[in-house]
Amino acid sequence: MSDIKFGTDGWRGRIAEDYTFANVRRAAQGFADYLSSEGHDGKAVVVGHDKRFLGEHFAAAVAEVLAGNGFHVHLTDGATPTPVISFSAPNLGAVAAVNITASHNPPEDNGFKVRDAGGGAIDPAGLKAIEARIPAADDAAAIRRTPLREALQSGAVAYFNPKPAYLTHLAKLIDVQPIKDAGLKVVVDNMWGNGAGWLTEILGGGKTEIIEVHAERNPIFPEMSRPEPIPPNVDAGLAVGKRVGADCVCILDGDADRCGFGDENGEFVDQLRVYGLLAYYLLEVRGERGTIVKTLSTTSMLDKLGKIYGVPVVNTGVGFKYVAPAMVEHDALIGGEESGGYAFRGHVPERDGILANLYLLDFLVRTGKKPTELLRILFDTVGEHFYGRIDTRLTGDEMKQTAKKRLDSIDIIGKTLGGIPITELMTIDGYKFVMEDGGWLLVRFSGTEPLIRVYTETTHGDLVDDILADGQRLAGIGETG
Repeated sequence: MSDIKFGTDGWRGRIAEDYTFANVRRAAQGFADYLSSEGHDGKAVVVGHDKRFLGEHFAAAVAEVLAGNGFHVHLTDGATPTPVISFSAPNLGAVAAVNITASHNPPEDNGFKVRDAGGGAIDPAGLKAIEARIPAADDAAAIRRTPLREALQSGAVAYFNPKPAYLTHLAKLIDVQPIKDAGLKVVVDNMWGNGAGWLTEILGGGKTEIIEVHAERNPIFPEMSRPEPIPPNVDAGLAVGKRVGADCVCILDGDADRCGFGDENGEFVDQLRVYGLLAYYLLEVRGERGTIVKTLSTTSMLDKLGKIYGVPVVNTGVGFKYVAPAMVEHDALIGGEESGGYAFRGHVPERDGILANLYLLDFLVRTGKKPTELLRILFDTVGEHFYGRIDTRLTGDEMKQTAKKRLDSIDIIGKTLGGIPITELMTIDGYKFVMEDGGWLLVRFSGTEPLIRVYTETTHGDLVDDILADGQRLAGIGETG
């Protein structure tokens, strides 16, 4: 209970086991001390939360600690999508933001996401600096806090509604009127999360019909194991889309920063293909140009699009703690990762499932094509690509170390995956095996959960399962996840 480790986005833990009010306050104190060390004493910080168990109360605890350290806190007046919280940081001139959310994790978890002044993920060095400043569990005197009522009365904490400013900003990025006038039937699966009501408000009042599912607050996330926008969690929402004859299914994860998508047949469009579609839409349909930033776990279709349209493609480690800084550095057109998180130029360098879904709908309207037809156009351009992933829960540190030892000692000479020779091993973030046909397999340990993930993308649809099975054997974790 005393160790708080900051992973890909911050800290996540099991509610009541290690994610307690005492530990949340410790994390907040570490963040406050970090901000002070950066010369931000007395500045503003945005604090928000999602719809998980006790989310608003954990957010209040963070606000109390930040106020007790002399910061001015803008506290959201309700559950708010992560991209909206991220946007609010630069919009309000805040030096940072904290979001109480565990994003796509199981219902038993909650988290402590941190963002910088630009609304982007804090880089790995910054995360380590925060972690190093977290007080020891037995050092209660190190926690400085002002009770919420007192902080509200003094103005150190103030509630605010972040929606109007965010919606005004969205209107600069996309004209939604053609979507509203198109007469589409769109199912929106909110996965019981923060995105509920947002697409309906943005697109309501026209000929397009929005049908929302899983829109209430329900912290146990029925009909899914977790609010992660991939099968089988999205199966119930996709079934609704098929039943009502929807033109597509737009999916938002638990904190609405990730995007999932279903076609007109109620079939899931995997997140690598969605990234390919979004990049093609920006490059071909909107005629924009700029660097593409991608994590090493996402699609090679982007490298092919980069060559076709003459734009640079930058590969990073997994997580927006790598993507966000690269987007800022290169003024990137789009940045994204395998998990369904996509960010766009002109916006904050942060995943935004709301905007990603709006862009996909705009793609349908501008072309007059169905999702399956758009995929065919993409494949005609870059070739067919097939993706698969298996997650295996780690039973303990020994299992992790055993797998790591095996992977560290691999000699790729003569090795194959699904019968295809391995030509290169990259160890930027995990173990990425590049195959002779240009496909790849990645084995890496999750930065947010005790999982080992095995992913592949290949041009051979019939070999996905075989490649994944061979990848699991390389890591010594069997063939089931």
